[in-house]
Amino acid sequence: MLIAGVDEAGRGPLAGPVVAAAVILTPHTPILGLADSKKLTARQRNTLFALIQQHALSWCIAEASVQEIDTLNILQASLLAMQRAIYGLSVVPEHILIDGNQLPVLSISAEAIVKGDSKIAEISAASILAKVSRDNMMVAYQRDYPEFSFLQHKGYGTAKHLDEIKRFGYRDIHRKSFNPIKTMLAQGHCT
Repeated sequence: MLIAGVDEAGRGPLAGPVVAAAVILTPHTPILGLADSKKLTARQRNTLFALIQQHALSWCIAEASVQEIDTLNILQASLLAMQRAIYGLSVVPEHILIDGNQLPVLSISAEAIVKGDSKIAEISAASILAKVSRDNMMVAYQRDYPEFSFLQHKGYGTAKHLDEIKRFGYRDIHRKSFNPIKTMLAQGHCT
């Protein structure tokens, strides 16, 4: 049975898109070292990222934009990104395993698995593709917005990032529906 694993990265940050990946591993060809992307070093993730892209039967990386996050809400935007990744696969899976407890609307049989990224190789692979892809986007944003430390905080709500928002205002890559940006906007403390 061809199984696709699906996971996302970037639900919690204050900036940038949410990124999802879907992966169908090549049957009987394991990729050694697959694990939850959060438990791997950046170097391990980057090495596995390349191996997954080279050896998986099919993979797709998709996203939902900051505007979609602000319009739909982060859960619905995450599900939309997952749906895009699944339907972007060049091979149609017979079953889909998704990390978490929510499923996007799909025409293929699927199930949600809590902590699936640490239990299921296909979901681990998807976790790695999504995380590395999103991290690479944040590196690009660092070049575009040098006043922000996206290279370090990757858009998460760290004290440094919150200070940068207070000092420099928000940018088009910031999620206006997320606090504290939402509150700052409502109170006129952010430009």
